[in-house]
Amino acid sequence: MTLPAASVIAATQAASSKMADRHTPFIFDDWYVAAFADEVGKQLLPRTLLGLGIVMYRSADGRVVAMQDRCPHRSMPLSAGQLQDDHIVCAYHGMKFNREGDCVHVPSQATCPRAMGVRTFATLERGPLIWIWMGDAASVDESRLPPQPWLTSGGWETSQGYLHLKASYVRLHENLLDLTHLSFLHAKSFGTPDYASAAYETEIGEGQFAVMRNVVPTTLPPVWAEPTGLKGEGQAARIVRSQFRSPAMHEVSVSFYDCTLPEAGRDTFRIRTAHLPTPETATSTHYFVVHGRDFAQNDKAMTQFMHAQLFVVFNEDVTGLALQEEVLARTPANDLYEFSVAADGPSVAMRRYLLERATKRGTIVTDN
Repeated sequence: MTLPAASVIAATQAASSKMADRHTPFIFDDWYVAAFADEVGKQLLPRTLLGLGIVMYRSADGRVVAMQDRCPHRSMPLSAGQLQDDHIVCAYHGMKFNREGDCVHVPSQATCPRAMGVRTFATLERGPLIWIWMGDAASVDESRLPPQPWLTSGGWETSQGYLHLKASYVRLHENLLDLTHLSFLHAKSFGTPDYASAAYETEIGEGQFAVMRNVVPTTLPPVWAEPTGLKGEGQAARIVRSQFRSPAMHEVSVSFYDCTLPEAGRDTFRIRTAHLPTPETATSTHYFVVHGRDFAQNDKAMTQFMHAQLFVVFNEDVTGLALQEEVLARTPANDLYEFSVAADGPSVAMRRYLLERATKRGTIVTDN
């Protein structure tokens, strides 16, 4: 077997050092999905986001409160306490904190130390999602939240789900930009042999990376053939746009139509999927998914069918990426090298962008 020359290995390692990976610091100055809206109620919900313990709840006026899950007295997780009238009462010594994170009651004394508060985080509720800003409060920028009208529009039938990914969120973004793996990793679910070799175009810009692929003609797998009725061999067109929109959002838009019919006489079926990765740790990710379609709006059976079929696919990604993470973890740094090919262009650009943002001053926030 011919192994790469030492100089070639060194070159691939040098190229990789300019791309984000499992060792790259998190990007705190952006919006991430903290939870689905229906997860947050009048109970304390703990979750680790970007390496930080967070506790969330919904106040009496409906606002989602998010604060650090650590009592500043003796570091008891606040999520182990109780919620009383919009206040968290610590389970250890009964210190009480309001929704701004201020300590308002110490049972053992008449007054509260002024500085004994808990860090809180800005949240936004948009449609089915709760977004959180993990960076400095002074840097909160609502304009960084990607527009997502279809997630809040009545014109799209949606379903949602969650997966726990035992891999870096960077690898998930890369997986979603390079969908040539559909022909192989997803060969038994919704991939087709012609997908990897289909013609494609790319868009690479500042913080925006997209791949457009036209698979025409093609034979659709059941997950798409059944809902659209395009069941004939070589009958369908499958037009796909896969786009990185932020460190916490990747959107896949697909159009299907009968390519045997003239344009004026055919229907177009559109689906969209929001893939929403929020890092838990360096090598684990909260993987939120919202899937939508603009046809058969009131067909609940179709929604259930598509949801079940798609989550078979997404679980294949979760399994594959976790296997990669295991290999990365056990490979000595000096022995680790990865080659890129032409189809990796948008992924490489995206990973360079993430590394650049992650290493800018002010992106690393420590526990305080």
